[in-house]
Amino acid sequence: MTASEGPIGRSFARLIERGASRWWIPLVIGILWLIYAFIVLSFTYKTIWAIVIFAGLAFIAAGIVEFVLAAVLDSWQWLHALAGILCIAAGVVAFVWPDQTFLVLAGIIGWFLLFRGTFNIVESLLVKDYVEQWWLILITGILQVAIALWAVGYAGRSIAVLVVWVGAWALTEGIMNIWAAFRLRSVHQHAAALAEPRVTSPSAPA
Repeated sequence: MTASEGPIGRSFARLIERGASRWWIPLVIGILWLIYAFIVLSFTYKTIWAIVIFAGLAFIAAGIVEFVLAAVLDSWQWLHALAGILCIAAGVVAFVWPDQTFLVLAGIIGWFLLFRGTFNIVESLLVKDYVEQWWLILITGILQVAIALWAVGYAGRSIAVLVVWVGAWALTEGIMNIWAAFRLRSVHQHAAALAEPRVTSPSAPA
């Protein structure tokens, strides 16, 4: 059995087939993530609550994306659905926590990024036989885990550090989505070229 014939390979191939013509969707999502990161990193913060709003919106947006993936995929739906639930739960907790403090928000961001980074690392190892740039997903996951460990173990009280954590996470999400969009676009163009009828020149008379 070849790598592409396994259950993960078949599911991945069906996902590519479905999404290739809609490559612009992750492109738009990636651009929105980058715009969001720019806004977060350039905004002037005076209270923890201001960061909570941006972080909570990011958590919920990530959860919605995971639910969309769960609806599109033929396998591992439960994993993406679980990721979506945890993302939205993190956003809700960030908004409704009765006593917003630096340690509370740092803990939410840290544990969320730890889960997110671990998820990306596992995903990169699952698709490494089907995606040439699987290492990009791996590096993104490692960076997210590194930020998570920094957030969980950070003993300071700097609002600027919180902003860097949220902004860095948004940047990694944006880069990953834009990369996925251009990969799908390449597949779509290749499939379209193969589907075009070949025009053969008439043979010369004997």
